[in-house]
Amino acid sequence: MVFFSRLIILLTTLALLLGCDQKGTPALDQQLYIWQRQWTSAHEAALADSRMDFSTLRVLALQAFPQAGLSRARIDPLLLKRDGRPLIAVIRLDGQLKSLNQDEVTVQIQQVVIEWQAQGLHLAGVEIDHDAGISRLPGYREFLTQLRAVLPASLPLSITALPAWLDSPELPALLSTVDSSVLQVHAVSDPRRGLFDPEQARQWAKAWSRISAKPFYLALPAYGVALLSSASGAPIVESEVRLERDGERRELLADPQQLSELAIQLRNDPPAHLAGLIWFRLPLINDRRAWSLTTLRAVSRGDALDSQLSLKLSADEGLYDIAIENLGNLDNAWPERVTLAVQGCEGADALAGYALQQSPDLLTFTRLRDGRIAAGGQRAIGWARCSKIDQGASNVHP
Repeated sequence: MVFFSRLIILLTTLALLLGCDQKGTPALDQQLYIWQRQWTSAHEAALADSRMDFSTLRVLALQAFPQAGLSRARIDPLLLKRDGRPLIAVIRLDGQLKSLNQDEVTVQIQQVVIEWQAQGLHLAGVEIDHDAGISRLPGYREFLTQLRAVLPASLPLSITALPAWLDSPELPALLSTVDSSVLQVHAVSDPRRGLFDPEQARQWAKAWSRISAKPFYLALPAYGVALLSSASGAPIVESEVRLERDGERRELLADPQQLSELAIQLRNDPPAHLAGLIWFRLPLINDRRAWSLTTLRAVSRGDALDSQLSLKLSADEGLYDIAIENLGNLDNAWPERVTLAVQGCEGADALAGYALQQSPDLLTFTRLRDGRIAAGGQRAIGWARCSKIDQGASNVHP
């Protein structure tokens, strides 16, 4: 009897200790930016598919551009209300603005808050996204102090922050004016060097944690851009909206594997005050420079990443539609080459992006340009009218 009593005490103690450990290391919060200036029907499916994995939506609400002035994003309040997740209204103040009309911007932000709340949206905060230079941080602090004074006391105020500010003695005073900050660790230097450096991001997060006594988040990339040349030599960056410019485009894409490894490291050993990760941006079905939502969810969960490209044939009385499908959870480049073992082909052709070479028993499709097949998606590459295509003897060459 004594033995069983001691065993029960031991098991109870172990359970309590394990429970304490789990309480002491909460999972990092996962949030999403929605950055489209004009919403479309594609937002409905994207919101529904993202609901289980991302707790909060940070929604572009208002932008201020040089010369163009202030412009509202055309959100869909009914979709957001039905979604029900907490919302943070993001106010983007372009870093190239020569000066801030503080009174005008403040009034516009107040109007956003009033309208969103009147529409029944779950407004949980306001975020100011302003890439101010270090020399302008004192003026930025004054603006934030003024804004904080007129916003409802119960509404948290946050800012997007740049790693360059780590060198400024003004940073602690700036952070004291807000409830939290979002450290942007992507596309902060010359984009020709890449969108993201995981080791640099980790070092910036550690440095930020030593200065910020308040919760902070990391803004992480789940997208790509294209670089176009210009007369000045500085690259022109093309993002989700295609620019009306000719010329070669150099594509840059944040690497999901790098981001997955960083996220796992941060979960296992988070810097002090790190509250969560915010992914930029919610991908829509037609967003050609964002990760697919399948890949984004897998990265945020810490799942093992894998692409599984396979040949897909759809036959109708000897006419074959030829496509490549990605059955994995990781977006993948179009395959370089696809070979099909065939018999009795009367005709065949490649679709845009591929070229066809044909012999009596082999069709070879060769990639002409770059592209990606989303996880769970497919890409048609051609057609053929043949008496037989032997799928088992055909190959996809990455």
